[in-house]
Amino acid sequence: MSDTLSLKDALYPIASPAGAYYAVSSPEQDAARILLTQILRLGHSVPLTTALLEEWSGHDLDKGLETLYRLQRLDFVHGTEQPRPPLALNLETQLPSLLARLSDSGRALLADDNGLYYATAGFHHESAEEIAALAGDIISLNRRHALLLKNNLNISNLAWSVSNPAGQSELGFYPLHVGQQSFVLVIGGSPRLQDEHFVTLIELLSRRYA
Repeated sequence: MSDTLSLKDALYPIASPAGAYYAVSSPEQDAARILLTQILRLGHSVPLTTALLEEWSGHDLDKGLETLYRLQRLDFVHGTEQPRPPLALNLETQLPSLLARLSDSGRALLADDNGLYYATAGFHHESAEEIAALAGDIISLNRRHALLLKNNLNISNLAWSVSNPAGQSELGFYPLHVGQQSFVLVIGGSPRLQDEHFVTLIELLSRRYA
């Protein structure tokens, strides 16, 4: 395969919102998620060379080229001639503003799998604590019923939502698996996950936890 696939001039690999979501949507690691995680961690700062792709692909260049080609076909990654602007190193100070941009109502929070919230935007402290506890319960539900949802019902996306009678989400719960750490992104109102701010959130989490 490496005879037909090759890297274009060294470009900076950037994950799309869909690619960022796929990378963290499951704890199961496949070749695509492994490569996407490396791109989310380092792609903003280093151009992708053959040597780097081989390193990121477990020293299997053919596999790396095939995986990268598949990710490009899915619009999960693209290359740019210029790196992304550097992000501030302090995750905690950036989280509230990032979270607010992921909801049409400006309400969102990030919780861990123990039911504790890291940061919130638009929710009062008392509500955020209760919502985070609910998010922890949802992570437990996902783990207990994963075989039913994936194998029996063929549902690969394990996000949950509280919907109104029209089927629109009023409170959505999106499990995010970054390295060995599991989070839940909770969004009040309509989500805005097809946004570069979501990519920024996953990049920041990946650099700390992946």
